Amino acid sequence: MGRAKKYWLLKTEPGSFSIADLAASPDQTTCWDGVRNYQARNFMRDEMRLGDGVLFYHSSTEPAAVVGTAVVVREAYPDHTAWLPRDHHFDPKASPENPIWQMVDIRLVEVFAKPLPLDTLRASPELKKMELLRRGSRLSVQPVTPAEFACVLKLAKAKK
Repeated sequence: MGRAKKYWLLKTEPGSFSIADLAASPDQTTCWDGVRNYQARNFMRDEMRLGDGVLFYHSSTEPAAVVGTAVVVREAYPDHTAWLPRDHHFDPKASPENPIWQMVDIRLVEVFAKPLPLDTLRASPELKKMELLRRGSRLSVQPVTPAEFACVLKLAKAKK
């Protein structure tokens, strides 16, 4: 029997790459590059698989919010932006021989009619243990339980 589908939350600053940018990408698909945290990289490298669900989250904006969903369409592979000196994700310790950093590809599934801000998420008892809502949680790639993912989808449908 296959592995159970997993769910993730990916944070991005909309000024860098927004859900509108994903929607405008060829085939509404993009690589998720620039992750420079070892724990987040390990989630992508070791646990993300084809077909896993993604909550797309806009951070560093008012209000910060879950704005849609995506799906993993390519499993982890080396993030070449780490070894490009002119790229703002450059890491001098990384190289094609020692890639260090990984990325995955995601494809847009849905743009929510209305964003789900943190206040809405915090008001839901089903989400009280969600990693995103933990004090001090800063990871750009976070696991989400199947129940949390379903709850967010239910909240998004209720906000239409």
